[in-house]
Amino acid sequence: MSITAAEVNKLRKHTGAGMMDCKKALTEANGDFEAAIEILRKKGQKVAAKRSDREAGEGAILSAVNASGDTGVVLSLNCETDFVAQNSDFVAVAQTLLDLALAEAVDSKEDLLTKTYTGSSLTVAEKIIEEVGKIGERIEIGDMRVVRGQKVVAYIHPGNRLATAVAFEGEVSNEVGRDVAMQAAAMAPVAVDETSIPEDLIAKEREIGKDLAIQEGKPAEMADRIAEGRLKKWFKEVTLVNQAFIKDNKQTVSQYVAGNGGGKVTSFARVALG
Repeated sequence: MSITAAEVNKLRKHTGAGMMDCKKALTEANGDFEAAIEILRKKGQKVAAKRSDREAGEGAILSAVNASGDTGVVLSLNCETDFVAQNSDFVAVAQTLLDLALAEAVDSKEDLLTKTYTGSSLTVAEKIIEEVGKIGERIEIGDMRVVRGQKVVAYIHPGNRLATAVAFEGEVSNEVGRDVAMQAAAMAPVAVDETSIPEDLIAKEREIGKDLAIQEGKPAEMADRIAEGRLKKWFKEVTLVNQAFIKDNKQTVSQYVAGNGGGKVTSFARVALG
């Protein structure tokens, strides 16, 4: 049967697929619009399978807080190239996923994948497959972190390659919260404080400190004490509340927050590309 340009254009607008792909799908479906959409989706599934071994090392990372200000989400939508990552439509999909995660109060990317994509009958997992079909690159939710607290502040570093969310207790202004969220972005802490660091990581750092002391010629009986000293210094470098505040290194982040309202940092999330 003959497929008109208007039919092709309608399918293109609905799916975002290329004109030739739309024409082929409509021809294969004998003009059935819904069947053509399904054909294009199946093409997307094939593309997704073909691309599954490709590295999705680029993408857009966004963060936001819900209306009540007590929950934040940091989400990474990954793709293969920087060209796609900077595309406004791709970033819009990432933003829709972020908004959906907050609206549905999801706890993980696995949970998010099962939700219905906003303005569509597709699940998020199906929508991602559809986007793979449109773009021709591997696309996936690379990471999704949820932060909850009395007050949560989010920060997106320019370029959408790094974002954070920090939770607080007590009186914390938006300005103070943003300062700490920027600190978490810039200084890449591994935990809120030393009690939040996994024991195996602490043991590894302690052993490294001891080995270094011995290599430096220190007596074995002193190596353990030196290792503990180095461990305390490491805690100050990698725990958010104990880091020197980047805007005033004479005080720690904890001191800065407490001295500007009496608040306290309770948790954070940081997601970055690379």
